[in-house]
Amino acid sequence: MSATYEDYKVLRRPVVTEKSYAAQGANNQYTFRVDRAATKQQIKRAVEAIFDVKVESVRVMNMPGKPKRRGLHEGRRAGYRKAVVKLAEGQTLEVTEEA
Repeated sequence: MSATYEDYKVLRRPVVTEKSYAAQGANNQYTFRVDRAATKQQIKRAVEAIFDVKVESVRVMNMPGKPKRRGLHEGRRAGYRKAVVKLAEGQTLEVTEEA
């Protein structure tokens, strides 16, 4: 299966944190920021097409924006949607291992 432009629009970027690295090693799970309107099926199809791997499950969560303040000016950081993708046994992604 070859990746299309829509697949690249669904996946924004990998999430690089200590918690996401721990999940990679322990559970073979990879975390991505995704489009706010993306569904689990679209995310699964995009990961399988772009990285040529077999996805076992997808978990999606909406992360709220954080309130920020600089002096008297108050604002809010934009929220985002995050997906945790579990790959099949024995498969890995190389994109987040280089970061």
